[in-house]
Amino acid sequence: MPMELRKRKAPEAPPAPAKKAAKPKAEKAEKPKVGKEEKEVVEKPKVEKEKPAAKAKAPAKKPKDPSAPAQPFPEVGSTIDLNNFGGEITTNDGTKTTLKQLVEESKAGVVLFTYPKASTPGCTKQACLFRDEYTPLTAGGLAIYGLSHDTLEANTKFKTNQKLPYPLLCDPEQTLIGAIGLRKQPITTAVRGVFVVDKSGKVLAAQAGSPDGTVAVVQKIVNEAK
Repeated sequence: MPMELRKRKAPEAPPAPAKKAAKPKAEKAEKPKVGKEEKEVVEKPKVEKEKPAAKAKAPAKKPKDPSAPAQPFPEVGSTIDLNNFGGEITTNDGTKTTLKQLVEESKAGVVLFTYPKASTPGCTKQACLFRDEYTPLTAGGLAIYGLSHDTLEANTKFKTNQKLPYPLLCDPEQTLIGAIGLRKQPITTAVRGVFVVDKSGKVLAAQAGSPDGTVAVVQKIVNEAK
């Protein structure tokens, strides 16, 4: 029997290599949109540097009262040592004297009224008030003197023009004005005031005051002595 020729089966093609699966691309995280108001919250707060504490200012010093006396008044009721008290002064006619000498020459004591500057309105009023009350104020034996740091010429003119019945004392160095506590600071002149001392050196009055006030102090002393 004739042999049957069988067709060979074509060899099967080898399977194609499997394609590598592509790695999925990582999705970029979308930045959340931040509104203007939210942005202020998200942003890191700025750290402010601490400012150094301001140095406490020292309390301002009160300015000195230009009418304040340079030193305390002699205490009323106390007795002062008249020896060399207040140094040497000069009357408007040029006579050298001291408070001790004036007290010794008086019958009951001495009244010194101080004034800043001769022939100025307030000082003229004060001097004229003592002039007008001169008789009743001296009736008990007190001797009255005006006292300032003015020159002899200025005080002599002042006395003449106002017809003052009492001497004016010139104290350019302000030794007596300072001793009775009536020297003005920082201005070198006298504080308007009055000082009264009796024959024993006892202080009867020592204070600053107005033209009327200084006269009233002496009037009270005179009335109490009656």
